[in-house]
Amino acid sequence: MDIRTVLVCAAQVPLSHGGAEILAGELVAQLQRRGYQADLVRLPFKWYPHEALFEHAAAWRLIDLSESGGQRIDRVIATKFPSYFVRHPEKSIWLVHQHRAAYDLCGTPFCNDFEWTEMDVAARERLIALDTQMIGEARRVYTIGAVTSRRLERYNGISAPPLHHPPKLAGRLRPGPQGDYVLSVGRLETLKRVELAVRAIARTRHLRLVVVGEGSQRGSLERLAEEMGAADRVDFRGTVDDEELIGLYSNALGVLFAPFDEDYGYVTLEAFLSAKPVVTCRDSGGVLEFVTDGVNGRVAEPDPTALADALETLAADRARASAMGEAGRELARRITWDGVIEKLLGA
Repeated sequence: MDIRTVLVCAAQVPLSHGGAEILAGELVAQLQRRGYQADLVRLPFKWYPHEALFEHAAAWRLIDLSESGGQRIDRVIATKFPSYFVRHPEKSIWLVHQHRAAYDLCGTPFCNDFEWTEMDVAARERLIALDTQMIGEARRVYTIGAVTSRRLERYNGISAPPLHHPPKLAGRLRPGPQGDYVLSVGRLETLKRVELAVRAIARTRHLRLVVVGEGSQRGSLERLAEEMGAADRVDFRGTVDDEELIGLYSNALGVLFAPFDEDYGYVTLEAFLSAKPVVTCRDSGGVLEFVTDGVNGRVAEPDPTALADALETLAADRARASAMGEAGRELARRITWDGVIEKLLGA
């Protein structure tokens, strides 16, 4: 089949922009660079109350993207829930994630939406059944990483290989001198566990922490830094532009990225492409697809003291920290968009 027109489907929480949104936009840009006529189709998404999940899924199901303005659409590529409910005879899915609150996060401290109540369990079962049907009808299914693949296999009984892709800033990130700070990048939300980073830096002797990102936890994190006596060593930068972020990566000693069971995490690859080692946790999920303890970073228990010890090893042996960063850079430079495009558009 000669493929010329491709639509990428993505859900969008208004006033929010994260990794999934970056992925969808970059996929469109990469398709266009390769000569495809590609565009992004987005619908707003709201996850509460539970009824809204099914309403937004139904909205995607009502859309027929087989043609537009009299022009045939050769392929659609859906990303995260509920965009894969879209109808198309040639539907591919590059799964970022299902609605995790109804899956492995149900009943955990990282989820306030789904508990093990009769009503929540019923909604959860219905949602998983619908996901299984909608994902199962796709001609080809891939995921962004092994964590998502395992979740898809466990809950939906669908096998899908992961397709790794480079971050948006891949061509602009650069190595630089080792500074006196550790960098944290990401949304300031419970699942990202920036609290661990603040508590860890407070246990180090001289290191500073620069925190890039915004979110609902910023106020509590600032208060925590005060309570820990580390307010003068924790710098909350908020949202920064690309040039500032590139510079912060370039001049950091290392990057502390310790989310809970991350699906992928651009931060890991951005750090590596800046030749910086990554300190993470044993339960950080997709980060561990790239970070090997002692080779290109440190893997510690999800405990502030253990993370502080790992950070101190970077500061104590900067030559080794530099070597680990270079090992990470070598790994990250092998990840390209070519294989992703080939698989998503392949027969």
